[in-house]
Amino acid sequence: MRVLIWHVHGSWATSFVAGEHEYVIPVTDDRGPDGRGRAQSWDWPQGAVEVPLERLAEQDIDVVVLQRPHEAALVRRWAGLRVGVDVPAVYVEHNAPTEHAVRSVHPVVEQPELAGLPVVHVTRFNQMAWDCGDASTEVVDHGIHDPGPLYTGEDASVAVAVNEPVRRWRVAGTDLVIDLGRHLPVHVYGMGTDQLPDVARARGVVGFEDRVHDLPQHELHQAMARHRAYFHPYRWTSLGLSLLEAMTLGMPVLALSTTEAPEAVPPEAGLVTNDVSALRRTAHRWLADPAEARERGLAAREHALQHYGLNRFLTDWDRILKEVAAR
Repeated sequence: MRVLIWHVHGSWATSFVAGEHEYVIPVTDDRGPDGRGRAQSWDWPQGAVEVPLERLAEQDIDVVVLQRPHEAALVRRWAGLRVGVDVPAVYVEHNAPTEHAVRSVHPVVEQPELAGLPVVHVTRFNQMAWDCGDASTEVVDHGIHDPGPLYTGEDASVAVAVNEPVRRWRVAGTDLVIDLGRHLPVHVYGMGTDQLPDVARARGVVGFEDRVHDLPQHELHQAMARHRAYFHPYRWTSLGLSLLEAMTLGMPVLALSTTEAPEAVPPEAGLVTNDVSALRRTAHRWLADPAEARERGLAAREHALQHYGLNRFLTDWDRILKEVAAR
């Protein structure tokens, strides 16, 4: 079928468009948030077709996959269709509530244009935390491409992956990353990391000057896999795909025990705790014991492949798209 979907979250979209459908991807001249088109740093299949936003009305769309509240208005304006009325639609919720979970009401409840749409959450934590009213909800766990067992752990240091760490600060746990860097070498990968060394220096931590990296996607996995361990410092996120990618590489992982991380990381694959000193002690131990680190990494990879494989993800989405289209 022909699926209209905006390019919002690069890693998730890369998995989604790997299916057997034709994916209509809106594009604008400036490739802004409402028209990014095909990914520039991932190799998307030919089935992901760029369509200028102003030509959406010419497209024969079978189902719309919404990811942001205002996309219903975009469909109405540019395609002349009301989601859930003129064209079947489903809403994907990528994020945990940004405010207090007890008071967080989902857009499918608050926004009339989205009323009645089914909601697919990417984690069970999201499904539990959001108030979706009477909307039908289900969970499709992430599915990721297998980069292969690239882990070497040859560099006795810890890797972190986070975009815009200074702007996102406590949400991303950037203060915890800097604090860990007081005690052992930490490398940070991601976009917008250039400000991090100055901020760390202002907090009395040096060494980040040569440890921030903004790499193209095809170089990222090989570079990260050289580090002895991966630290996932996010206080509040749905479930960062970087965590699952690190596990699939074969890296042992350290993570805060928040949102979905306790479900994603089994005990044999690393340490999940809110005891920051325990995370630091474990990192020190792994840096001194590469054999244990490798053993934990092998368990992490096995778990990630079993629970977050691409084939399962695409099979789940094929079923959902058929059900939504049939409605």
